[in-house]
Formats: sequence, C-alpha cells, structure tokens
Amino acid sequence: MLSRVAENVYWLARYLERAENTARLVNVNAKLLLDLPPEYRPDWLALIDITGSRELFDAREKGTEERDIVHFLIADLDNPGSILSSVRSARENARTLRDVLPNEVWEHMNELFMEIKEKLPAALSKRTRFHFLQRIIRGMQTLTGELEGTMSRNDAFTLLMLGRNLERADMTSRIVDVRSAQLLPADAPGFRPFDTIQWLNLLKTLSGYQMYRLSQRTLVSRSAVLEFVLRDLQFPRACLFCLKEVEHFLRALPRSAGVLGSLGGARSFLESATPATLDQPGLHELIDQLQLHIIVVHEGIAQTYFPPRAGDTGQSQSQIQFSSDARQRKPLFSEAPSI
Repeated sequence: MLSRVAENVYWLARYLERAENTARLVNVNAKLLLDLPPEYRPDWLALIDITGSRELFDAREKGTEERDIVHFLIADLDNPGSILSSVRSARENARTLRDVLPNEVWEHMNELFMEIKEKLPAALSKRTRFHFLQRIIRGMQTLTGELEGTMSRNDAFTLLMLGRNLERADMTSRIVDVRSAQLLPADAPGFRPFDTIQWLNLLKTLSGYQMYRLSQRTLVSRSAVLEFVLRDLQFPRACLFCLKEVEHFLRALPRSAGVLGSLGGARSFLESATPATLDQPGLHELIDQLQLHIIVVHEGIAQTYFPPRAGDTGQSQSQIQFSSDARQRKPLFSEAPSI
C-alpha cells in the first residue's frame, strides 16, 4: 500500500470517529443542562477548552453564548475541528480512496454530508438539536458497520482500525473531562443529590449504560463509572480497550516495534493509574497525561507509515497538540491534510 493511501485511510477513520464523538460531547453538556438546577449548570465555554480550540474561538471575536459555541463546534467550516469540517474531511479522504473502499461506503458518506449541510439549522435550535446530533451519531455508526462488514481484512482495514481506536480513546477521555474539569462544583452545598445524574448521563452519552450495569452490577457511582469508561477490557469505548485494539492491529503491520514501545508506555500509565481515588483536578491532570501518551503513539504511527512532508516536525495532519503545560491545549487540527 502506498504511504499516502495508508495516511488517508487512517485519517478517514479518525475524522469519522471525531465527528461522532464531538456530537456526543455536545450532547453530554446539553443533557446536564436539562437535568441540573440553574445554579449548577455547566458552562458551555468549557467545551471549547476541552476540544483545545480556545485560541481559534477567541480569534473569531464572536459571543460566548450557548448558540455561538454550539455553532462553532458543529457547523463552523472555519473551525477545522467542527463536526461539519470533520465530515467534510472524511468525505474528501473517502473520495481519494474509492478504489480501496466499498462503493456503498462512499455513497452513504456523500449522502450523509449533504444531509448534515441541509439540516444544520436544526443544530442551533434547542428543540431539535438532540435529534440532529443523534442522526449524526447513528450515521457514523452505520458507516462504521458498513466498513467493518464489507472490507477485506487487508492493510487498509488495519490502518482504518488504528485510526478509529486511537481517536476513540482520546475522545472518550475528553467526554469524561466534561465532568472532571470542574465544570460543576462538586463541593457546592446541595450539589450531592445531582452527582449521580452526571455520571448516568456520561454513560448514556457513550451508549454504555446497559453494558455498565452488566459489567459492574452496581448502582451508578463516580468511582465505578471512571473504572468502566477508562479501564474496562470489554467495553469498546473504554480507553484501555481501545489501546489494546491498537496494539492488536499494530502487530499485523511491519516495522511496528517502535510504535508498540510507545503504546506500551500508554497502556502501563493507564493500567497503573487510580482514577477513582483522584479529586477533580487530579482526574483532569490524569486525562491530560493520557492524551499526551496518545499523541506519542500517533506520532510513532505517522513517522513510521506516512509520507514525510516538507518542513515536517513530526506532527501529522490534524494531530492533537499540547504545550509543555499539559493543561494549555492547542488546536485539535494543526495541519489539515491536503487531499
């Protein structure tokens, strides 16, 4: 397989997963708004920080109301990390891969992109936003099923699964971070009765509530939910499960020893962590460090299998970046691919 084809397949999977999980990220905040009293409602602006887009958002010089932030995260084509930008980039990658992908996948992706563009006004209405985002999530899941159900288990499929699982691990951690980044004051008087609601919503946002009950066989609690979504070995959106999937597919590729070493570091970090015992700032720091490990794994994949670029500094297409201060997040999409 040509390295350019390998890169496009990898990023096709990442863009699809990112679009789906950004929809989930917006939904988890919206659900909290519905379930919590006004004095404990989370700030929408925090979602901009969690996605690492604060500098870009501030440069837009627009308002910080809910409608402005939702538009930025969902429909702003000038924001390369928005849902619409992610779907458009996935569509462009798929267009260059029509001799590699099943025809049905390209046709469905094209139809979904056009449908999302047509129905964007629904994303900005509180009344219709949930159904719009659910349509995106189900559309992405349908594409995922089509790819997995019709692609031959060749190198293209292997790169697809690498991209999907690495992006899923990162985005699951970001969805958890909606709760952990002190968006809601856990120590505020009268807040405790609403604590369970947040974690229940988080599980439902990841479509993991039933699987949580089957696995944990206990009531919803902070410690049990964190253990499930970060370190469960059977739930496909749990971070540790995703990292193990990445390891499995990496072993099918040549020259993977270096990347496997980086992946081993990420796995060891997560396996030795104790998220249930951390307070909110500590959990936020853990998630930041986990995302740094994911960056290192991504860089290893990019340097090993993708074509070098002029002036390349080791960062590929749209990788997530962090400064030396892990809390100071930089844009999700630093170098969008030239298709």
